[in-house]
Amino acid sequence: MSLLILTKLLNDHLEQLKILYSTNKQPENSRDKQFFLEVKDKTGPIFELLNQWEEEALVQGKKRNITLYPQQITSTKENMELVLMHSYYHDVRKRRYMELNQSIQYVFDQVVREMEQAIR
Repeated sequence: MSLLILTKLLNDHLEQLKILYSTNKQPENSRDKQFFLEVKDKTGPIFELLNQWEEEALVQGKKRNITLYPQQITSTKENMELVLMHSYYHDVRKRRYMELNQSIQYVFDQVVREMEQAIR
């Protein structure tokens, strides 16, 4: 899958996670195995997309198709992983969650913009 498609898919997931964070309540028991399995099932495909995105972004970065440093790509992946978990387990303040979300959004927007320019 191309980096542009992966980024757009992850961007859509990021928006859905933000809505989930805003509307969901913290689980009564965060150690509940059933809840853990439910979260694992829902987030598994997103983690796979994220790993593909990181690999493809690193390749495109080496080819100079995008102007991101490898550290920025890795940090964005790690931030997305954090947002994924914080969306279900409300164990971070809203301000921190929004900062992570905006950081990821900035990088995703930059990737989309640069990849669309490369296609033209």
